[in-house]
Amino acid sequence: MVEIAQNLFSTRRRSLVAGGAAALLAGIVLVVYLNSYRNSVNSAAATAPVLVAKNLIPKGTSGDIVASTDQFQVSEIPKGQFKDGAITDPAVLTGRIALTDIYPRQQLTAAEFTATPVDTIGNHITGDERAIAVPLDATHGMAGQIAGGNHIDIYVGINRLGGQPVIKLLMADVTVLGVPAGAGGGIFTLKASTRQAAVLAWAADNAKLWFVLRPPSGARTVVPGFVGAQTLLLGLKPVR
Repeated sequence: MVEIAQNLFSTRRRSLVAGGAAALLAGIVLVVYLNSYRNSVNSAAATAPVLVAKNLIPKGTSGDIVASTDQFQVSEIPKGQFKDGAITDPAVLTGRIALTDIYPRQQLTAAEFTATPVDTIGNHITGDERAIAVPLDATHGMAGQIAGGNHIDIYVGINRLGGQPVIKLLMADVTVLGVPAGAGGGIFTLKASTRQAAVLAWAADNAKLWFVLRPPSGARTVVPGFVGAQTLLLGLKPVR
C-alpha cells in the first residue's frame, strides 16, 4: 500500500509540474505575442515623412520639374497609412516621368513614375515658359545647321508704314527645342515666354523670320536697330 501511494503521489507531482510548465510556456507565448502586437501597433502609429502632391501633376510630367517647381510637400503621416512604394526622398524623382495623373494630396509612389527617362518637349519648359512651333524654310531657318538645344537670335522682316521694308532684331537668345529632320525646311520648336509666343505667332503669319545661330558660349547681344534700304544705299546708321 505504501508503495502504491508513493507511486500515485509521484505521478500526481509530475502532472502538476508538467501542467505548471505548460502554463508557464503559455504565459511566455502570450507575453511575446502581446509585445509583438504592441510593437506593430506602435510602428504603424509612428509617423514618417512622405511626399504628397500639392497640385495636379499631369501624366508625362518630368520628376525633375516636379521637384524644381515644388509641386509636392513633405507630410508626416503614420507609417500604417503609407501607400506601397511611397516616396520619402525627392531624389527618387530625378530622371523619372509621371506615368499617370497624380491628384492633389495624393502620396507620390515609385509605381507612378517610370525609372526610364523619357525626353519630351514638356520636360524643358516650366512656369510662364511655352513651346511654340514655327514653320520656316531651310534658308531662313538654317535647317541642318541649327540643332535642338542651340540658342538663336530671331530677325523679322516687315513693311513699315509707308511701304518701306525693314529688318530688325525681334528676339535674342532664344532656345531651340526641336528642329525638322534633315536639311529641308519644316517645323522648328522654340522656347518662349507667353508674350514672346504671341509675338512669334503673329510674325510667322504676317512677316518674314530669319534664324541666326549664336555662339555656344560667350555670346553678346547687339541690337542693330531697323535696317532698311536707306541703311544699305546711303550708309546711314540703323534706326534704333
